[in-house]
Amino acid sequence: MSLLILIIIFTAVGGVLSVMAAAVFLLLPDHLRNAVLPHGISFAIGALLAVAFWGLIPEAFEQVKPEQFQVLSGAILSGILGFFVLEKLLIWRHCHSGSCEAHGDEESHDHDHDHGHSHGSAKSAGALIILGDGIHNFVDGVLIAAAFLTDVQLGIVTSLAVAAHEIPQEVGDFAILLHSGYSKRKALFYNMLASLTTVLGGVLAYFGLEDLHDSLPYFLALAASSFIYIAVADLIPSLHKKTDMKTSLQQIGLIAMGVLLICSLHGIAHSMAG
Repeated sequence: MSLLILIIIFTAVGGVLSVMAAAVFLLLPDHLRNAVLPHGISFAIGALLAVAFWGLIPEAFEQVKPEQFQVLSGAILSGILGFFVLEKLLIWRHCHSGSCEAHGDEESHDHDHDHGHSHGSAKSAGALIILGDGIHNFVDGVLIAAAFLTDVQLGIVTSLAVAAHEIPQEVGDFAILLHSGYSKRKALFYNMLASLTTVLGGVLAYFGLEDLHDSLPYFLALAASSFIYIAVADLIPSLHKKTDMKTSLQQIGLIAMGVLLICSLHGIAHSMAG
């Protein structure tokens, strides 16, 4: 199977299928959905951090000379800071529970004016989220392609990590769009449209990066910084809403499961390749 076909398949897994999984998840009763979602977030944290520190960063450093280590480390740091700035400017991310402070006014407006919330500021907020998700998904596609161009096994585990964090994010997207006045059908359509940019990013990166082999370590560094930022800045804070011992132990256990799964998949893939 050609590398391009693999990139298309796995960017679709990380994008389109995560939207469909989130849509199915939203059909669950509210109490069940709210009970399950935090567990998925905990697992995603472990998966993202494992891919960043176990796969992407070591692979990036293996491809550069020792005198470039400092530059590559600076790229990781710059990536983390850059994602923070982009989050501020584009509202890339929002609370995975669907109740961000930035959207509180729209939600109140919904209750006060019924169907009138379909227009005005609430609708604009929904459009901004779709735009931000489209940009984010495009970058995810570039990062998955960069991983595949480095090593097929690394590409597979990277796409799985993307899917792991995309599902809870897409659940949050649906919640915000519904609060902004979109029907379930329109929310699904626009989320699906935004997810297709993952495939677009992967295909464009395949043709653009294949001839830029020297730049691949820095795209891997960007991927690692993205995963670290998502896990540390967006997902981990949501776990601190509950501090009882039982919940905390569950969170730690699920994070460990996410780490172990990715490390195991990475080890199995490399042993098969060997």
